[in-house]
Amino acid sequence: MLKQRIITALILLPIALCGFFLLDGSGFALFIGLVVTLGAWEWARLAGFSAQLPRVVYAAIVALLLFLMYILPDLAPWVLGAAVLWWALATFLVLTYPRTSSQWSSVACKLVIGLLILLPAWQGLVEIKRFPIGNELILAVMVLVWGADIGAYFSGRAFGKRKLAPAVSPGKSWEGVYGGLALTLVITLVVGVVRGWSVKEVCLALLGAAIVVLISVVGDLTESMFKRQAGIKDSSNLLPGHGGVLDRIDSLTAAIPIFAVLLWMAAS
Repeated sequence: MLKQRIITALILLPIALCGFFLLDGSGFALFIGLVVTLGAWEWARLAGFSAQLPRVVYAAIVALLLFLMYILPDLAPWVLGAAVLWWALATFLVLTYPRTSSQWSSVACKLVIGLLILLPAWQGLVEIKRFPIGNELILAVMVLVWGADIGAYFSGRAFGKRKLAPAVSPGKSWEGVYGGLALTLVITLVVGVVRGWSVKEVCLALLGAAIVVLISVVGDLTESMFKRQAGIKDSSNLLPGHGGVLDRIDSLTAAIPIFAVLLWMAAS
């Protein structure tokens, strides 16, 4: 399994890095759209479709919606606004699972939720890429999510006692969340000092980092919740040793649109 994970990572990492940081404009939108479309194909399985045809149809619908969003950029505020509302609701659903699961257990509801997760993630990345330092900002949100994961892993193993959401993901603890948050805040503080940010800028960056990290945890737990409801371990086997696309981007689907909204607010 470890060998398989390493081989897959060595193949995918350069592809991902080139797609994220070397492509621009329509090429970047298409690359991210492909990833999101694969995620949609996986989400259809979480929604309850086991046959290939309805899963492919759902993925095709998502691809069509992404194209419409690309040619209608004025939709971006609405798409990202919907993401803010959804992730606030998702936080409540995760914390109250399984008591409130009957409210979203229908296939139709799950398919709509898939749109609220996937479409804003694409939109958020496209909007972030449009900033003059788009690549640096994309790297920043990834470092926040990865840093939170690393900090949570080691802090959770060392100090984890209080379960975060035992009905959703028994292995995660509040101590892990605190450790991940602490590491990302330290990283943000170091970057602020190195770049010579003002005290106000550092404080706003720390607040923004905390929001992005906490919502990334919700993104991770949300996919775990839907997988648990569907009775499956991985979203697919597309990535040998790593599960599916959604398993790798679950935290980012929540962090990216919120990060984009925070950037808009900071720039306004």
